[in-house]
Amino acid sequence: MFKKRETLVTAFALFSLFFGAGNLILPPLLGFNSGDQWLIVTIGFGLSAVAIPVLGILAHAKLQGTLIDFGNKVSPTFSLIYAFFIYAIAIALPSPRTASVTHEIAVQPYWDISSWFTSSIYFALVLLFALNRSKILNILGKILTPAIILILLLVIGITVFSFPFDFGSTIIESPFTNGILEGYQTFDAIGAVVVGGVIIISINLKYVNASYEDKKILIRNAAWFAGLALFLIYMGLILSGSLVHSIFDADTTRTEILSGLAIQSLGNIGNLFLSILVGLACFTTAVGIVTGTADFVASRFSNLKSVYTATAIIGSILGVLVGQFNVAYIIAVAIPSLMFIYPITIILILLNVVPDKYASPLVFKTVTIATILFSIPDFLGSISALALAADTFSWIPLQQYSLGWVLPALAVFILTNLIKNTNTK
Repeated sequence: MFKKRETLVTAFALFSLFFGAGNLILPPLLGFNSGDQWLIVTIGFGLSAVAIPVLGILAHAKLQGTLIDFGNKVSPTFSLIYAFFIYAIAIALPSPRTASVTHEIAVQPYWDISSWFTSSIYFALVLLFALNRSKILNILGKILTPAIILILLLVIGITVFSFPFDFGSTIIESPFTNGILEGYQTFDAIGAVVVGGVIIISINLKYVNASYEDKKILIRNAAWFAGLALFLIYMGLILSGSLVHSIFDADTTRTEILSGLAIQSLGNIGNLFLSILVGLACFTTAVGIVTGTADFVASRFSNLKSVYTATAIIGSILGVLVGQFNVAYIIAVAIPSLMFIYPITIILILLNVVPDKYASPLVFKTVTIATILFSIPDFLGSISALALAADTFSWIPLQQYSLGWVLPALAVFILTNLIKNTNTK
């Protein structure tokens, strides 16, 4: 049985692997735009950026395998294709984005250094950590995460107690659903299925003699603890953004409002603390993504160390190349892929945490197919050139909120279980 110390270290490691570029820059601007609806927005954001990722880690605790195991009940071929797309998206978008955010907030304001130089040094360090993966839990859980949380609490605490609770009007048309969709941009549901595998392997390397049940309890408890910490931090950042509505222009950017919050709360030294925070938060996420991708590719080649190393190197080089684009561009490019792959990821997470009697292979197949089909209009709507084609599907419930897949997936889940139970009687 693990002690509380091991649970805390694992929870901190999970938190740091989740808390990256999007988690840091998205909530303040979301709060700024939400005004007096900040709490509703927070609940929506927490649903997609906290609840689903925590369930993803709980699914990993149950499976204690790899990402491939998430979709095996649909079919091994589907699972392999799904895993390929997840790792391709993770290594091509959120991982390079961490370097871009680090350059824009932590480097560019102070030094006249090119983004090529920043991302090259950045991903050289990511590669160093990825090649020493047996030490990841200790380094992330004992050193980096406490520093991240301390700086965040300083920024949030001083802001909340320095400004009156005077909120502006919201400029968001649908606060709850907007919060959910903005939570997509954290990539945390995808992060859960990717970094969850990193945690599983790291725990297996560190606690060789631990039983399945003990590891399940450790991962489950760490997931809840990390999830609670994430939600409180998000709520604090969204609240902070909503409180400072009077000191920023309406067209302020994500990075500008984050920098402004740091200066307002910590003075001139705030930018220094923010630079440290951004560097740490982004770095830990990049390490998790590169390590998880290298694990996946190596597993397809009998876990050859040379394959793991080569993949980590390629992932780091890709991070340097894509990391040259600015943050806003990377976020915009990510939207279509997220509108398609995110619903599938959410459904696979949910199906892997419900009791097995309600999640037979047949249920996995039918619900996943329904989700894929009803995600297509959301995908089309996210691409400007195809937006008109998406209007054809406006009759689908919740389609106007880009959540047209939700009710069909739920209906197919219930119907398939009813039919299955009827046939077994």
